[in-house]
Amino acid sequence: MKTTIVCGVLGAGKTTFLRNILKGGTEKTVVLVNDFGSVGIDGEILSVGGIETIEMPSGCVCCTLRFDLITTIEKIVKDMRPDHLFIEPSGVASPTGVIDVLDTLKLKQVTVVGIIDVTEFIEDYEAEMYGWFFKSQVTCSDIILVNKVDLADAGKVTKTVQLIEKINPKAVIVPTVNAELSEELLQHKRNVPGKTDVQGHTLRFETLALRLDKTADIDRITSFFEMLASGECGKIVRAKGLVQTGQGPYRFDLASKQVAAVPFDVELKESRIIVIGTDLDEEKIRIEIG
Repeated sequence: MKTTIVCGVLGAGKTTFLRNILKGGTEKTVVLVNDFGSVGIDGEILSVGGIETIEMPSGCVCCTLRFDLITTIEKIVKDMRPDHLFIEPSGVASPTGVIDVLDTLKLKQVTVVGIIDVTEFIEDYEAEMYGWFFKSQVTCSDIILVNKVDLADAGKVTKTVQLIEKINPKAVIVPTVNAELSEELLQHKRNVPGKTDVQGHTLRFETLALRLDKTADIDRITSFFEMLASGECGKIVRAKGLVQTGQGPYRFDLASKQVAAVPFDVELKESRIIVIGTDLDEEKIRIEIG
């Protein structure tokens, strides 16, 4: 069984990458998702695309859920027998813990795909916003997608690639739009050891899960996400939601300070939003969402 770990900070494009790489695939594939927060969103997004998806409970697969991760992968291998397993750890988790679990299970055909947001990577790196976390995600990756190059000028893309080459000279670096990658590149074999010496496995962020009990107005939800992007309610690093609106089901995203609202493919039984960041003003957020 081939195994691909897909890592990247919140909003870099992991779920988009999975949807693209698995579209029209012929292999029997399973995706194991460890979403951040108490309301799973990524798993439903992938499942609607016809991708066989298993969601891990809220928490970190590298730490508190390590035993659950081991037993879940064993069950997938035994009962589902996929040709290819994709693992998407939470966007606040280092891939090192997952790599250690795969080593424990003696799974050798492992590739790590790291996805970075070119619009923010240099600034976040220089500000040491994520510290050891950047080191872990970049140095552990065999393939690094420098994503969202359509949103940055050529000079910034070049400088980002040069910085990543210094951090991990062995990685295959691919500039991408919408995290599009040729499936053949996933055959690239690991160049780095399974165990990496880093200071921890998980970043610490506050998370706020919101459930909506009625049909929402699409303009109001869009305005809510734009308000989050403005910084009025704390430093929001990621917000996403699946919301049933008067115009039908929609998927909302806030990443790289950009808000997007796109139609979702199926009606939603429950609308929910997750907000991730630091110094969150929970009271204001709850008031604004109503």
